[in-house]
Amino acid sequence: MGYKIEAGANLSGANLRGADLSGANLSGANLSGANLSGANLFDANLFNANLTGANLSKASLVGANLFVYRRDGANLSGADLRDTNLSGDLGGMNLQGANLTSMNLSGMNLFGANLSGAFLFGAKLSKAFLIDADLSGANLEIADLSGANLSGANLSGALLTKANLVGAILRANLSGTNLQDADLTGADLNRANLTSANLTGANLSGANLSGANLSGADLTKTYVGKADLQFANLTSANLTSANLTSASLQNANLTGANLTGANLSKAWLGKADLTGANLKGANLKGANLFGTRVTSQQLKVAIR
Repeated sequence: MGYKIEAGANLSGANLRGADLSGANLSGANLSGANLSGANLFDANLFNANLTGANLSKASLVGANLFVYRRDGANLSGADLRDTNLSGDLGGMNLQGANLTSMNLSGMNLFGANLSGAFLFGAKLSKAFLIDADLSGANLEIADLSGANLSGANLSGALLTKANLVGAILRANLSGTNLQDADLTGADLNRANLTSANLTGANLSGANLSGANLSGADLTKTYVGKADLQFANLTSANLTSANLTSASLQNANLTGANLTGANLSKAWLGKADLTGANLKGANLKGANLFGTRVTSQQLKVAIR
């Protein structure tokens, strides 16, 4: 069946699967319930098009002009959205596995969006609203998430190497996440789940990690100066050569942690549990150890 491809066209329920619609002007068109899976919409104009229930999975929208609204319920899973002029409300959208490399999504609403396995390499997400979003397994290398709100988000297994998370709200699930060399200065990680996360070389200066679960996490050479780690769970964490200068670790659980060569000078360790922790070469000069659970044998190998 032939379809009239033009601005304002009525293509409701149309089967356009795999169609070549590159450069097409579909502004204001009715595409509700249309099947556009795998379609080529390179440089197409879809501004103000009705995409209610439309299937755009695995479609190529590179360079397209696209306005979406969460009530539309459009399926953009696996879609190629690089260089797309994307505007509207992306809350609750299905963007699973979508390619959003280097996209500018700063300040956008992505509340509850499904971005699991999405490619967001170098994406700009500063001050984005990502509460309860699913970013599990997503690639966010060198992405800018400064000031973004990720409360309740699922970032398990996500790749955030060298990402900018300065001042971000990350009261989220970050278990197994790769945050190597990421900048988390002043980030809010209160009660966050960071079990087995890779934080090697990351900057956590002044971050709020109170009550966070960092059990089994790798914090080798991580900078955690002046961070709040009160009541944090750091059991079996690797803190080799980490810088914890003036960090607050009151009531923290460091059972079995590796603190070899760590800098804990002027740190507050009151009532912290260091049972079985390795303090070989750790710098404890000026540290507050009032009520700390630690043996004299452990302290013999530390620098005081």
